[in-house]
Amino acid sequence: MKHPHNYRITIEHTNTDNAETIQFEIQDREDMFAIVDAIKQGSGLNSNDSTRLGVALRLLGPMMMKDRKHPLFADFFPHFKTFMQNLKGKLKE
Repeated sequence: MKHPHNYRITIEHTNTDNAETIQFEIQDREDMFAIVDAIKQGSGLNSNDSTRLGVALRLLGPMMMKDRKHPLFADFFPHFKTFMQNLKGKLKE
């Protein structure tokens, strides 16, 4: 990875008295903030949904690429690849 981006992801359960939190760190070759901004500008989704989509794609995509032959991902990978190609095409328009 040339210049990795390091992120800490925190998820907080907000509608309960039991304040559960999940936190983990990842390293990614892509700038997640730039991806979210591109999706906000070009997808037609609202800001919240654009953020969710951008983060979800960067969490799932690299993991699936690394383990694309794993039985959990084998059937889904071709569809994910098509989705990503379509999304990138739409964002370039």
